[in-house]
Amino acid sequence: MPDTDSRITIENVTSPGRTYRVDRSKYMAMREALMAVLPSDPPGMTVSDARSALLRHLPQNLFPGGDKAGWWLKAVQLDLEAKGTIGRSARPVRLFRLP
Repeated sequence: MPDTDSRITIENVTSPGRTYRVDRSKYMAMREALMAVLPSDPPGMTVSDARSALLRHLPQNLFPGGDKAGWWLKAVQLDLEAKGTIGRSARPVRLFRLP
């Protein structure tokens, strides 16, 4: 039987009601890094700036050289938006923490 604790269910703000199972350790590492770099006030920071800033916060054993960080950033971003933890302003997309 697979270890269900090693996976976490995430949501996607663009696909309400749909969930996905992903690696828990990578999700949590990216979530922690993203929340550490995002400002708490709009308009926030661009996704590109967030990615550059959070790379130094990621554990190398999970994201060697930033490998796959872009995919995980997007997955965590969409999940946290669906949960109301972060918000976005449009054109260009900017992210920020919500209270």
